[in-house]
Order: sequence, then structure tokens, then C-alpha cells
Amino acid sequence: MRSTSSTYRTRRVIPTVAVLLAGALSLTACGGDDDKSGDNGATGGTETGTTVTLPKLNGKSLEIAAVWSGAEQANFKKVLAEFEKRTGAKVTFVPAQDPIVNFLGSKIAGGQPPDIAMLPQPGAIKQAVDRKWAKPIGTAAKAELAKNYSQGWQDIGKVDGTQYGVYYKAANKSLIWYNAKVFENAGATEPKTWDELLTTAQTVYDSGVTPFSVGGAEGWTLTDWFENVYLSQAGPEKYDQLAKHEIKWTDPSVKDALTTLAQVWGKKDYVATGALQTDFPASVTQTFKGGDQPKAGMVYEGDFAQVNIGTAGAKVGTDAKVFPFPAVGDTAPVVSGGDAAVILKDSEAAQALATFLASPDAATIQAKLGGYLSPNKSVDNSVYPNPVQQKIAKALIDSGDDFRFDMSDQAPQAFGGTPGKGEWKALQDFLNNPKDIAGTQQRLEADAAAAYGG
Repeated sequence: MRSTSSTYRTRRVIPTVAVLLAGALSLTACGGDDDKSGDNGATGGTETGTTVTLPKLNGKSLEIAAVWSGAEQANFKKVLAEFEKRTGAKVTFVPAQDPIVNFLGSKIAGGQPPDIAMLPQPGAIKQAVDRKWAKPIGTAAKAELAKNYSQGWQDIGKVDGTQYGVYYKAANKSLIWYNAKVFENAGATEPKTWDELLTTAQTVYDSGVTPFSVGGAEGWTLTDWFENVYLSQAGPEKYDQLAKHEIKWTDPSVKDALTTLAQVWGKKDYVATGALQTDFPASVTQTFKGGDQPKAGMVYEGDFAQVNIGTAGAKVGTDAKVFPFPAVGDTAPVVSGGDAAVILKDSEAAQALATFLASPDAATIQAKLGGYLSPNKSVDNSVYPNPVQQKIAKALIDSGDDFRFDMSDQAPQAFGGTPGKGEWKALQDFLNNPKDIAGTQQRLEADAAAAYGG
């Protein structure tokens, strides 16, 4: 989604996710209202009907900052409301701006840091540690992590072996959503390879609908496009090397990926007009509004697009269907992202909230609401609100430690996570002029070299 964590190690890409997803694409939505129950000890008093015990915090107040907005923010506030109900604490959500590290820096300089921040990059966690903002996660939260998370998801939240992050939210960022009515009218089929995707796009175009919606106003969506193409085409080893800047952005493998991207971004009338002025939510909603004549037939992005699909009044599995990002090389790509809770002001209340966010209790609340994916393996898969989401969630959990994390999230923030700079800006410029492959590579390498320090 959105710089380099020295403790993070990328992992093997697996085809299992794509295989599991393939069976989920034509299923219709259904509800899920199961409550989790049980009694497991952390610290504090008992609470019936829960899996984690929290202390009583009457009179305590907390602030938690995140860049989430709209339905995503509203759904997370329901999780916070449950924490308030169980503990008696008062929690205030603080809307943050990208890049969140800069936002937090201004808050800390002003003497008003939030108690917890949701950080969307492993590198941002390291920055918070290096700047002595972050506080280690306590015993109760670490116990929840050990019980509920694979080792890989725990390790991403560590810096120099110390646990600082609780990964509350994950994402499968290798999905393309499509308007089912558009595909039906066009006679289009779900592609499994890049060449088949181009054929499908032409079929949709011939039916009178623009094939793709792209949220180019937000550079992170463009980095996600690139990462999926690059991972599948260049392979995991080069992906790891490029993520660490062990190879340059002028490498021929980057040229190949940009050339492939240009087959969509540079094809006349393949991308809905105004892409560079279209933010991510609008890129989704305009794909599912307008009946059988929407502004586009397909939109690429992760499982979290379901929130925006719902905003458009469409139903996942019926009006909106999904297929895995097609294989450009031998294997379809699987790219993940996530957001971690990091404590900035250590207190009993902050540690309790981190513990709650590491529990299945918190994740289950938001999972039921849709547009959310948890890396917590103790969340009952049935609570996700539709079969598509259930399959996506199962695939993530079944992958264990075998996943690749978003490349731009591993990069220094100045390169991979800042609006108007670095990779975001270079790819926006490339979307505007997909013929300029060499120039794009040179700009990417110059910015990367400056951000990585050489």
C-alpha cells in the first residue's frame, strides 16, 4: 500500500492463494454472525464471552491514529467501541495523513502524540523505533501474538528482535475485481494469464465499456500494479533484490515490467479518463455504478476494495466478482500488505488496547463488517460476510509464513511511501506517459539511490 526494515525477510511466493481464490469467484454473498467465546488469561478482571481478559480502565483515555477514512474508519471505530465497553476506557480515533510518520512527527514535536498509531509499512515501524518514539509490546500482547499469529507476521512487527508492532490488518493485493454484468454482456471470461487479460480487456472494450479503472491520484495503487507484474515476471529472487535496492531500477527486469504495464496503461481508451485525478475509492465505485454502462469494467486492488464496492451499492459475489491477478510469468503473483498497531505512549491502557487488537475478539468484529482481512489465525473463517472474502481469508491463513510483503512498504518512506515523491510520483508520471520507459527507470533509480543512501 504505501521504508526498509532490517529485521524483515521476504518469503517465497506460493500459488496456493490463487488456486484457492479461483474456486470462490462466482459465489454469492451471505451473512455471518457467529460470536467467539472462551476465557483466556491476560491481566485484569474476567470478561465473559471473550477470548481475552482485559483490565478495568475506568477514567482512562486513549488516542489511536490511522490514515483510514470512510467505511474503513467507521468499521474500526466499532472495534474501539467494544474495547471501551469491556474496559471503561475512552478511545478517540485521530485521522492521520500520509505519510503517517511525518504526521506523527508533527504531533510529537507539539507534545501531543497519540497513544497508538497504525503504521502501514514495516519500515515505518523501524523509523519509529530509531527515533525513539515506539515502545515495546508488553507480555500480555506478546502472548496473544504467539497464540494467534504465524511467526512471519510476528517477525514483521519486530525491530532488532524486539516486538513493537501488532499486525491488526492484512491485505491480499493480488486481485482484479470486475462488474459481472459488463462481463456477461460482453461475453468476457476470467483470465488466468496476462495475455488472456489483454484479450478479456479487448472483449470488454469491444462491447462499449472502458476496460480498466485506475486510481492514479494515489501513487500506492500504481506501485501495487507494478509489484504484481514484477513479482510474476521477474520472480521472487529479483523481487527481493529490488525491494532491498540490491539491483538498480535501471535493471532490464524493471524495463520488462514497465513494458508489460504499458500494454494496459498505454493502450488507447483502455483506462478510464481522468485516472490521475481519480482516488482509490472512486476508482472502485465508478466500476460498479452506472448499471451495465459503468465508467470501467474492471479495477485492480486488494480485498479491502469490498468496502467501496458496498458503498457503490453492489454485492460482492453477485454484482462484483473477482479473479486473481493473472500470471505474467510462470506463477501468478501473491502480494500482501498490512497495518500494525505501535505504542507511542506506554501505559496500562495502551498495552491493553494492543492486547485487544492482537486477539481474535477485535478482528472478528471488523471481519463481520467486510472489507477487512486479518492475519490472526484464530479468527473463525465463517465470520467473514461472503464466500469470496472467506476464501481470501483462508488462503492468507493457510499460507502461514509463505507470503511476499508489498515492496514499496519495505522501501524507505521517502521512496516508497510519500505522495508526490519517489516511486509514487515516478509511476504517476509513467501512467501519464507510458512510452517513457527509460526516463521512468532513471527517475526511479535516482530517487531510490537517494532514499536508500547509495
